[in-house]
Amino acid sequence: MDKRTVLIVDDSQEVLDALSEYLEIANFNVLTALHGGQMWQILETVSPDLIILDIMLPGDDGLTLCQKLRRSSQVPIIMLTAVTDDADRIAGLEIGADDYITKSFNPRELLARIKALLRRSSYTSKQTSRYIQFMGWKFDTLKRNLVGTNDEIVVLSGSDFNLLTLMLSSPNKLLTRDDIAQALWGRNAEPLERGIDVQISRLRKQIGDHDRSVIMSLRNQGYMFVSEEMEY
Repeated sequence: MDKRTVLIVDDSQEVLDALSEYLEIANFNVLTALHGGQMWQILETVSPDLIILDIMLPGDDGLTLCQKLRRSSQVPIIMLTAVTDDADRIAGLEIGADDYITKSFNPRELLARIKALLRRSSYTSKQTSRYIQFMGWKFDTLKRNLVGTNDEIVVLSGSDFNLLTLMLSSPNKLLTRDDIAQALWGRNAEPLERGIDVQISRLRKQIGDHDRSVIMSLRNQGYMFVSEEMEY
């Protein structure tokens, strides 16, 4: 099996060296960059399977770089943050990051999250129906985007794609917070997991569910995608 390629962007050479050694032992190709400029240079010639992106970087910070990446790429992104405050995590998810982890992490946890994201990325790229039509949208599961009635195109991040795929595959069924966390991050929801609500809010905005009548909140239970007729 071909090795998967991970690009790590962090301004600490010590962090880059430690993570590179660990992931190479785990059979990954590892590329590193100390700042956004080096990252863009690498991306001109290489398409990594996943990017680990530190939030605190010189020049453009990780949030800015993530936002720019999402304009043209759906590559899975894990944000690294040095603080435990929810603000950075939520900001990252709002602009399209797929997961986040604090810098006090155990390398084994990071490896588990990388593998989970890559498994879901591989699985969701093998949908049997390329197009699913709903609410005036055409969901292209190959290009991983939404096409509107006026040919408007909404590019989906990996987590956007996984969440929408989950909901369209389970219409009119209760999806618990654990169901959603497993689809997004390969783990059960943590207590008071605000990241789930951020992802739901992001998807509602993307599909125009402003009155929350399509993705319904079920208090203390989870969410439900209320289906109209869908075409596959």
